[in-house]
Parts: sequence; C-alpha cells; structure tokens
Amino acid sequence: MTPPSTGTPNRLSAEELQKMEGFWRACCYLASGMIYLRDNPLLREPLKAEHIKKRLLGHWGASPGLSFIWVHLNRLINKYDLDTIFLAGPGHGAPGVLAPVYLEGTYSEVYPNKSEDAEGMLEFFKEFSFPGGIGSHCTPETPGSIHEGGELGYSVSHAFGAAFDNPDLLVTVAVGDGESETGPLATSWHSNKFLNPIRDGAVLPVLHLNGYKINNPTILSRISHEELENLFKGYGWTPHFVEGSDPETMHQRMAATMEDCVLEIRRIQQEARKSGKPSRPRWPMIVLRSPKGWTGPKEVDGHKVEGFWRAHQVPLAGIHENPAHLKQLEEWMRSYKPEQLFDKTGRLVPELKALAPKGTRRMGANPHANGGTIRKPLRMPDFREYAVKVDKPGQGSAENTRPLGQFLRDIMRENMTNFRVFGPDETASNKLDAIYEVSKKLWLADTLPEDADGGQLSPDGRVLEMLSEHTLEGWLEGYLLTGRHGFFSTYEAFAHIIDSMFNMHAKWLASSREHSWRAPVSSLNLLLTSTVWRQDHNGFTHQDPGFLDVVLNKDPGVCRIYMPCDANTLLSVANHCLRSTGYINVIVSDKQKHLQYMSVDQATEHCTKGLGIWDWASNDQGSEPDVVMACAGDVPTKEALAAVVLLRQPFPALKIRFVNVVDLYRLMPSSEHPHGLSDRDFDSLFTMNKPIIFNFHGYPWVIHRLTYRRTNHENLHVRGYKEKGNINTPLDLAIQNQIDRFSLAMDVIDRVPSLQRTGGHAKEQLRNRQLECQQYAYRYGIDDPEVDQWTWPG
Repeated sequence: MTPPSTGTPNRLSAEELQKMEGFWRACCYLASGMIYLRDNPLLREPLKAEHIKKRLLGHWGASPGLSFIWVHLNRLINKYDLDTIFLAGPGHGAPGVLAPVYLEGTYSEVYPNKSEDAEGMLEFFKEFSFPGGIGSHCTPETPGSIHEGGELGYSVSHAFGAAFDNPDLLVTVAVGDGESETGPLATSWHSNKFLNPIRDGAVLPVLHLNGYKINNPTILSRISHEELENLFKGYGWTPHFVEGSDPETMHQRMAATMEDCVLEIRRIQQEARKSGKPSRPRWPMIVLRSPKGWTGPKEVDGHKVEGFWRAHQVPLAGIHENPAHLKQLEEWMRSYKPEQLFDKTGRLVPELKALAPKGTRRMGANPHANGGTIRKPLRMPDFREYAVKVDKPGQGSAENTRPLGQFLRDIMRENMTNFRVFGPDETASNKLDAIYEVSKKLWLADTLPEDADGGQLSPDGRVLEMLSEHTLEGWLEGYLLTGRHGFFSTYEAFAHIIDSMFNMHAKWLASSREHSWRAPVSSLNLLLTSTVWRQDHNGFTHQDPGFLDVVLNKDPGVCRIYMPCDANTLLSVANHCLRSTGYINVIVSDKQKHLQYMSVDQATEHCTKGLGIWDWASNDQGSEPDVVMACAGDVPTKEALAAVVLLRQPFPALKIRFVNVVDLYRLMPSSEHPHGLSDRDFDSLFTMNKPIIFNFHGYPWVIHRLTYRRTNHENLHVRGYKEKGNINTPLDLAIQNQIDRFSLAMDVIDRVPSLQRTGGHAKEQLRNRQLECQQYAYRYGIDDPEVDQWTWPG
C-alpha cells in the first residue's frame, strides 16, 4: 500500500482542475509529437507512416512528470506573483520542458520560425533530435534553462548557486531518481546548510521518482516509504509526498502540496527577515512518485511500458515497418484530444493559454535564466595597489597568492551582494585568508565556543567551503549563470574531481555563443594552487598537473590557461580574468614563497603580451641565439633561470635567449586559438632552427601538442612532470622529473652542436653537483640552502 500523500486534497476547483489537466495534456501531446512527427502536427488527417520521422530519437519517460511540475508552478506563479526558474535534473527530459516553454509563447519569441500555429508547431517538432536541431537535454538553446543535465548529478548544486543572493527567487529543481544515485547529487542535498533565509532565495527540490533508469529500477524508488522519508529528514529537509497515477487525483495532491511548500518557504523567509536572525530551517521538499512514461502506452507487444523502464526512450519503435505500432501511436496521441487543445490555426486555445504567466514571470523568459542580461560588472580596485615591490629581478621572495588574497578581500568589500569565493576547506591554506577581514566562511550549522578562536565562521559569510569540489563547482556555475561573479581555488591535483563538470560548463559556454539572445555571463575563474612541484608532505597522490590536458580538449573559444610566475603577474592575470565574460579561466600558481621577477608595470606588459623575451636573463641581443631557454610556471621559471647561470660560467660565449610564457594558448597557431601567435611571431621568438629547451609546469606532451605544427618543432625539447616522486624535497622532485637546473643545463650541452664537442667536463661537474644535492636532501631532509635560497646574481 502506498502511504497517503501529504497536502490537503481538492485544493483546485473543478474548473481549475479541468484547465490544468488540459494544459498538461497539451504538454504531453507536444512531447510525443517532438519524438515522432515530421508532418501532420495536429493529426488533422489519419496518421500515416510518411508523417513519422525516419529516425526516432528522444526520451519520453521523464517528460510527462516534468511538464506536470511546470504546470503546477505556473498556477502558483500567477497566484502569488512568484519569481521562479525551473531546473530539469533528469538528463533526457527536454520534451517535458520544451513543451510548456512553447505553450507559454517564449519559444516562439526567441525562435520566430517556431511560431504558435500549425506551421510553427511542425518546425518545432522537426527540430527535436534532428540533424541541425536540438537534443534531448535542456541545452543552452532552451529558453529558461541554466542546467543541461548532459551529465547527471549537478541539478541541486546549480539550483542553490542560483538562489544565493537572490532573496526573491524561488528555484524549483526536478531531481531525477537515477540522478540521485550519483555521488555529487547525494552530497548536494547538504546545500540546505548553506542557504541564509534572510539574504538568499529558496530552493524547492522535487525528487521525481518514476522508478526506473534505462534498464534498471532506481534505488530510491525501491526502498520503503519510511526509509525514504528518514533519509531526507536526516539530510535536514522536510519531505512531502505526492504519489499515484490517476491524473485527477494527482493534480489535486500536487496543487495542495506545492502550495503548502511555497507558503512554508515564505513563512521561513518572513520570520528570518523580520527577526534579522539567520538560522538553518528545515526547508520543504517534494517527493513526486508517478509512473515512468505517464499517460503513454501501457503495453506494447504484450510487454509492460508505462511504469516500467521500457518507457525511458521511444515507447513505440519500428513505426515504418509495423502497422500495428503506427495504429497504437495514433491512438496514444489522439488520447490527448488535440482538437480540444488547439484552435483551427494551431494555437493553444485561449482558456488554456491564460494559465501561463505573463512577461518575465514565464519561467522560459525569466531573466535569471539568462544571467548575462542582468549581470553587473564588478566594482574593482586597482590591482596595482597590491603589488609586491621588485627592485631587481629574481632577488626577493614572496608568497604569490598572498597579495591576491588581499585583492580578493577588497573586491569582496565592494561587491557584497554579487561576488563569492569558493574553495574546499583550503582558503586559508591557499594564503587567501585576507578575505576573512571582510567576510567569513558561511556557516549555518551548529557552532562550538572554540569556533570563536580562528574558526572564521558566520551565518553571513560569503566564503563557501565544503569538502566537495562537485558541490562547490555546481554552486559557482549556478551563481555565474544567473548573473553574478565568483572565484574558486583548489589544490591542483584534485581539480580532476571536477573534470567532467568543467567539460559540461565549457560545452554550455561554447553552445551559448551560437545564440545571440544568450547574453555573456561572468567567466568561471579557477585557481589551481598547492601545485605538483611543492608537494613536500603530501606526496605522490598530490602530484598531478593533468587538469591542463583536460582543458586543452575543449573549445578554444571559451578556454584560457594562465601560468603566472610571480605575485605581480598573478595579480595582473586575476584582474583580467575577473573582468572577463564567457570564458573558463584556469590560473596555475603555487601558494608558497617564490622568487619575484617583475614590477607590477612590467608584469602587466608581460601578461598583456602573454609571453616574451626577458632581456635581463638573455645575452643574445644583436645576434642569433645558440639556444632558447623557455619556461612556463613558477618553479620551472626559477630552475630555467638557474640553468642559465650555470651555463654562463663555463660557456661565457654561449648566446641564450630566455622566453617566459604566461598565456599557454599563445603557443598555438593564431588559426587555432584567438590568443595564438602567428607563425612569423612564433619563429621570431623561438627561431627557425635552434634548439629550444622548454621547462614546463605540467606533462611535457602538452607543449608538443600546442606547437606540433610550428616550423621548429623538431628542435623543441620539453621537460615536465613524468610521474616521478613521492615525499621529496622540492629540488629532489625536480631532479627526478628532470626539470631541475642541472638537467636543463646538461640538456643544453647535449643539444648545442658546439657544446657537444667541448662540454664534457662541464656536464660531468653538473651531474656531480646534482648528485650532491640529492644526497644532501636524503641526509638532512631539506634541500641544500645554497640551491634552495638561490637568487638571480644580477
């Protein structure tokens, strides 16, 4: 027996019920039409095989439930003048969202050829899952969408990101029960501990339990009602249940339950805002248990479909070859009575059209779901005010990220309603803790007296820390997509946790660029710190610079990689990234002390160019170099400079050109990336036939991948991380991976023809010194101070 659903029944009058049922039937009709029809959109004539698409693609199973939720939200938007957006977590539920967006008129406004008539409806049907059209997710092409669901698990975290600092916004998120089996989704239920009812909006999750994934039952649909209820109570929610299959009964239950939830949310917010005391309420959520493929074919060829996994995709296949299936399809689609729903022109009849909200209250037209339209630029202090003083290059040291923390602190001070900082328990570890001077860490759970001693916790905090990179990334994406700004720092090795989330967001941005109605949103700025070369205590597991490889796979139009070598270049890069729109900016900068090379004006000039020759480290002025020493990254830069000094002592006549790279994409051809160098410019920097020794922060093949088409690629020799090391001193780790000064200097000797004949003794001395440094580290546990505290001799 199914336990009784919560909510008072019969909240709807008979007339309201009839109209809402009609609007929902219209949604279901359109959803089925999208999957099947390429002609005869209103069934004004008997259905024939030639009216059916040749290739049947799409997903029916979740669509009726999604439209059901949407219809009931419309009622409450009209009744209470709600400001609401909708997120569809089920990955393939687009028909259930596209249909109401079309019926409310938004789709036709954005895409005039999909007009609200029979001709436009046909174009609307033909576009779905058709070459050159749209897919079965709520992609950027879908008005009102900020969540695609291409990869499952992020709907709830996206919803909370949208609600932060949006006090009047209600974000309703339909959570797929298959999606609920993912780790990111399971963890994101804890987001309710980070929602401040005074300054934030609200999230109303609707767990859409239709029972099945593609071929299997879902876990949450097969546990007892008591266990399911206790699960969500344990997460800190107040669950409300709407369960059944009879449409009339379900409409009454959903109307009552959803209205009760909205009123409870309003009560919570009003109490908190009146008292001025933020607390952690037990927010309401809904469990909607309805059949998969609701209202579709109950059986096909003697096999159960509605309420079973067979309803997941296309319930009736082989239409062109199977007349019985064609007949059953027609009976199914006619069961929605389209002749009652649409007038003779193909428009939704007026009494049903009136159910849709008006203007920007329509969820497909809500500006929060097109965040670039309401985005306001950050108020930014002058980054130069935070610069480290550099009188001579390579002589003084500083923690590179410390000044950035001060810069972010003052950005936060000036933008206390539209800027947040995210990090998994590492803001202080990453030396960004100056931010706490203006905003603490958000914390609405219980506190202990000892938290007052350095805990930096506050219910009004704007720094969000949780040991789930997935949830943090989801919050940030939702925050950005609804028009705000953010900054995310994490340990480099564990950026891999959000590899696929980065992929999804990059694809979203790339697709959004193709639609002029989508206004650009703030860039996603990701700082990778605690980097591979300074894992003195964490060891092998924390040594992984491979996130850069993942970034390089994505659309070059939306991705940027910056490798500042000191504090001032980091400030310049961060300033640029925080002002930008429409990109994912990946910044790699270690948090430990490093040599400083450039004044802030020099750093700004260098970062603007993206790479360049350091004259003070070169001695090839007025002549052709014998070798180019290139580098990207803080530790590789120091080691490359030290190698130059080691070479100048035995080989004073050797002409060395030193090139530092900040913007990694500058290495690509201009035809492949907007930041890429022309071949002429690349050749003038790196020569056309001289050896290039490139000391790189990450895996060596990244540089080869970026430069393989260049004239002088055959003379390019890259040093980088090679999966060697564990608990090492910094220099020993560099030696094991051959990015150290000694390996680089020996490499030059091996590559420059004149030194191959005369450099044997020098090479032997370099190898001996390298071994001495390793032996020192193994004996004393630290690097030889002479090497560790090395500075540029000036």
